[in-house]
Amino acid sequence: MQKENSAEKQYELICVIVNHGLGSKALSAAKKAGVAGGTIMLGRGTADNRWLKLLELTDIRKEVVLMVCEESVGERALAEIDRVVKFSRPKHGIAFTMPVGAFIGSGGTYDYKFSVQNGGGDSMYRAVFVIVDKGKGETVMDVAREAGARGGTIVNARGSGIHETAVFLNMEIEPEKEIVLMLTPVDLTERIVTAVREGLRIDEPGNGIIWVQPVNETYGILR
Repeated sequence: MQKENSAEKQYELICVIVNHGLGSKALSAAKKAGVAGGTIMLGRGTADNRWLKLLELTDIRKEVVLMVCEESVGERALAEIDRVVKFSRPKHGIAFTMPVGAFIGSGGTYDYKFSVQNGGGDSMYRAVFVIVDKGKGETVMDVAREAGARGGTIVNARGSGIHETAVFLNMEIEPEKEIVLMLTPVDLTERIVTAVREGLRIDEPGNGIIWVQPVNETYGILR
């Protein structure tokens, strides 16, 4: 009986993007609300300000915090994080949640059923993820902005796909990648994705991938 109840639990991914140094505070606040743990990744923001560009200060250090929890816990966690970070204030970060089809780990031994949730039905936003070679993240953002995107976060990563492995002195090298994360209005998502797809020639092997996730709830988005 316990397994059936566990299988019916709905989970979501909480994504919090804040300035460097605030990731640990956000995670600590979430833990107080019942979140078991999370992962903090380093990224950089993409400031769209011509004066900052002249001063070469467009790379703003960011921290991306990822946490998986039950939906009921996620609501409390976001409220607690908001109390600490204060998303309502300009440039204090953003947070959003996305549905999770299944969650295994974090010390649990439950037999979860894999089910895909639609989610985001009433949300005004979609999360767009673009993975490209290192150095192309800014190009993605330039193309996306022309299509209507307001900004994004670039996270460093490493690829291991069949098209990405290079050989140097008989050693296989997995080149570095960049993950571009953008929160886009629903009515602009298709236009932005199409622009990036065509501008970066994503359909060609090894040029990158794009996927779009529904968003349940958002904090810190200036409307």
